[in-house]
Amino acid sequence: MITRYDAIILGAGAAGLMCGLVACQRGRRVLVVDHADQPGKKILISGGGRCNFTNLHTAPDRYLSANPHFARSALSRYTPHDFLAMVERHRIGWHEKTLGQLFCDGSARQIVAMLLDELDAGGGTLACGHAIRAVEHADGAFTVRTDALAATAPALVIATGGPSIPKMGATGFAYDLARRFGMKVVEPRPALVPLTLKGEDALFRELSGVATATVARAGKAEFREASLFTHRGLSGPAILQASSYWRHGDSIGIDFLPDRMTGWLVQAKRSAPGATMRSLLRDAMPERLATTLAERLAIDAPVGQLADARLRDAEARLADWRFHPDGTEGFAKAEVTVGGISTAELSSKTMEAKRVKNLYAIGEAVDVTGWLGGYNFQWAWASGWAAAQNI
Repeated sequence: MITRYDAIILGAGAAGLMCGLVACQRGRRVLVVDHADQPGKKILISGGGRCNFTNLHTAPDRYLSANPHFARSALSRYTPHDFLAMVERHRIGWHEKTLGQLFCDGSARQIVAMLLDELDAGGGTLACGHAIRAVEHADGAFTVRTDALAATAPALVIATGGPSIPKMGATGFAYDLARRFGMKVVEPRPALVPLTLKGEDALFRELSGVATATVARAGKAEFREASLFTHRGLSGPAILQASSYWRHGDSIGIDFLPDRMTGWLVQAKRSAPGATMRSLLRDAMPERLATTLAERLAIDAPVGQLADARLRDAEARLADWRFHPDGTEGFAKAEVTVGGISTAELSSKTMEAKRVKNLYAIGEAVDVTGWLGGYNFQWAWASGWAAAQNI
């Protein structure tokens, strides 16, 4: 027997649940189906289990896409304050960390519970543990079949995300389905992901576990946050941010002394001529890192004995130390995916496919990728809300 709905949403993650609860509260009969055994798995592990559910500084320029303007419409119509209003209505305690990041005081489970409560309040149906066996489209209707159910609806929403974190069940299903409907896909690659080092750079892996305040640069993008050395290369918030802009063959620049003014080393020569490079660096960063950088600069003598030109060269290198990653730690460690269903295939207002009426794509499945810090959740909420307005 085939059950009829007004909309079938594939994927019970952040975007799918948001779309489902908004649509059913607009009076639509909605089915949300997912192959995972429970909804919101990525929500549950986000923010160290406390869910960085949005960012107060959300703006289109905090997102990567082949069309940098695509996200503007949805983000402007469903804002961080709109989602925060729902959080507060459910009396979920929250706090702001740095850079506008909002987290639950308690557990990410509260966010999932809130979304499920809202879906249930609207009469929505959730079916988890249902691997999708077939998706058919004929006579203006979409039919979805699993081993245990068959459902049909005039509207279908692709909300199955991207391939990041496959251990959570993530796959490229959204892309395969989109291509079946004739939609183009921007080549996906890992984003918000640690970078790996080899060759001469690999010597820095001996600093595994050392973190320091930096500015990390990739292309024209730069991020001021902590960088972390790992046994495989580079990580930490600044590196994860830069990784989304990094491409194979490019270098990554790190400013190890973002608070030092130009000329600080020459000034140190005047004020503390007996100081060594290691001792000067040790005042601004962990000792192990200070020692390594001083060794790489090959400056053993007190700074008072060195020419100003050599000190300026050392200062310039410390302000833009170049690493040449040989790759990333891949989708297994990537928090999100850059690329996905091309925005050229979708309406920026409704998220509806231009080629197929009543077919929608939302969330991480789409070629819109946010910065670290709650931006990707806000895109999930906003794109899900936008699609639900049109179902």
